[in-house]
Amino acid sequence: MTFAQKVIQFTQSLHIPEVALPPDFEWLFPYQQEETMRCLTTFYEKYYTDEQGRHFIFGINPGRFGAGMTGVPFTDPLRLETECGIKNSFPKKQELSADFVWRFIRAFGGVEAFAQSFYITSLSPLGFVRNGVNINYYDDRQLARSVEPFIVWNLRTQLEFGTLGDTAICLGEGQNYAYFKKLNEREGLFREIIPLPHPRWIMQYRRKRVDEFVGRYLAVLNSVCSTK
Repeated sequence: MTFAQKVIQFTQSLHIPEVALPPDFEWLFPYQQEETMRCLTTFYEKYYTDEQGRHFIFGINPGRFGAGMTGVPFTDPLRLETECGIKNSFPKKQELSADFVWRFIRAFGGVEAFAQSFYITSLSPLGFVRNGVNINYYDDRQLARSVEPFIVWNLRTQLEFGTLGDTAICLGEGQNYAYFKKLNEREGLFREIIPLPHPRWIMQYRRKRVDEFVGRYLAVLNSVCSTK
């Protein structure tokens, strides 16, 4: 099977797990939407139709205006059209994280060059919503405890797609990295996890230094690519 087929098959098989979420929390599950599945299928078939492994980059969990809509991590409907040439019927809302991610993808050489070496996913393949607002899995201790077996299953399952090297990149230097690092120490998934500032944090709090952070991302990406 190609890398694309593995991603698509995995996503098609996803379902809301039988996990009791804390009160007022809901799963963000976009994959029952025909347009979402069409977009993600088109994306992966366009850029990942080969059998080679990739270096994995892990975000937190899908948000409503990125992967929670298009099915493609850190890719809002606008970037799906302008950067990938994939027309879609979603409202063309821009998402802050997508803005930064596609800046460093362009700087790396564009989506085709990036996709040859890297695969972006999340610790949790499904997102979370509370009162109509995006929630990160670590924002609530009870939520984090409830979904941890699901996160471990997700990591182990996706790593079977094929990895390059034994280093992972974590988007987020704070709680996402702390959680991932502790989980990795217990599960032994990677030799090393390299944290980078989360794209949303950069765009919200360090926007004037965007070029500096793009350079930092490129340095890590190139370093990972050069590691055998």
